[in-house]
Amino acid sequence: QVQLVESGGGLVQPGGSLRLSCVVSGSIFSINVMGWYRQAPGKERELVAVIRGGGSTDYVDSVKGRFTISRDNAKTTIYLQMNSLKPEDTAVYYCNYRDVHSEYWGKGTLATVSS
Repeated sequence: QVQLVESGGGLVQPGGSLRLSCVVSGSIFSINVMGWYRQAPGKERELVAVIRGGGSTDYVDSVKGRFTISRDNAKTTIYLQMNSLKPEDTAVYYCNYRDVHSEYWGKGTLATVSS
């Protein structure tokens, strides 16, 4: 079992920043992919960013240049630094972990971008 706990959401004005964190615990395999997804009201859940075991990253086009995914050296916490936030970034952000055996989700943290 793997447990994921997100934090860092909140209310921010357009152009502002938020930093999301996801603490990962449990039976973590070294070969894994972790990422952030989001789901806006009335929309499908979408991938925002991923970071692989080797450290490579990918982003959805809409956040490139504004968001950065990273992790700590122990690989037990991943972060999503979100800058230049826009109202359309408003969503519940979910942390995701997957390896060759299984996939797990956190419960999500709400980020609201509004003036």
